[in-house]
Amino acid sequence: MPARLLNLLAALLLLAVTCAGADSPQAQPEPETLAEKRLKDISEHQRVLFADAAAQGKDLDAAEFKSQAEQLTREYESLLRDNPKFAAGYASYGYMLWKISARKQAVAILLKANQLDPDIPLVKNELGNYLAEEGKPLEALNYYLSAVKLDPKEPLYHYQIGTLLYEARDEFLKSGEWSRASIDHSMQEAFKNASEMAPGRIEFAYRYAESYYDMQDPDWPAALKAWQGMEAQAASDVERQTMRLHQANVLLNMGRAEQARKLLDTVTEGALGGQKQKLLAQLGPQQAK
Repeated sequence: MPARLLNLLAALLLLAVTCAGADSPQAQPEPETLAEKRLKDISEHQRVLFADAAAQGKDLDAAEFKSQAEQLTREYESLLRDNPKFAAGYASYGYMLWKISARKQAVAILLKANQLDPDIPLVKNELGNYLAEEGKPLEALNYYLSAVKLDPKEPLYHYQIGTLLYEARDEFLKSGEWSRASIDHSMQEAFKNASEMAPGRIEFAYRYAESYYDMQDPDWPAALKAWQGMEAQAASDVERQTMRLHQANVLLNMGRAEQARKLLDTVTEGALGGQKQKLLAQLGPQQAK
């Protein structure tokens, strides 16, 4: 795919995807084609539609949204009739269909995009999502790995790999190609990569710290450090105290009950009372006082 199409697709789709080769210093800007201009216009319509829907929330007029989505579909269909080999158009259309839960139609379009251009990372990711939902995790992993190979700096793709390895662990073990240790290591590395690539995304950092609980042989000192780092980044008292609850839990797993108790004493938010009591219950009678 020419560098200009990779740049165009990255700008149009709703995920912040940096397509392979698009940031190469040798890439020279090329004149925008009519198909690319039409895709920009369609994608702006799409962006406004989804932004308005998100803003309306529960007040969304479902009938109006459906009408606008159908109009988008007609615009994409017209574009692709006129440009049947326009991979970026198929990729953008397939992604839109996926967002409105037209999964079967989306997959057919995404497969067409992948056939026309096998180097679009977002397409690989969405096909991986479909296969994961269909209960085919080993095939899904191959698509996720392809997405990472094409765009190694996109944190979402690493996060998807970690999530897949965790949720489908039994299937990977049954395949005979993976051991529990290799699954745990790859899962945690994927979550770690995602958190490091997107330091402002607390959900990625939280899932990385949480991954220590999912391991057969966790490195508890490293887990403690991870939760301490989360506390340092917390934006509110309740977030900070939540991270202290996790630190206390890790300390209990390390056999450091007295330190856990002292940390639990600093948790005063009423909303966290139930979780605090569960941890206090793990302390001996003297330490829990």
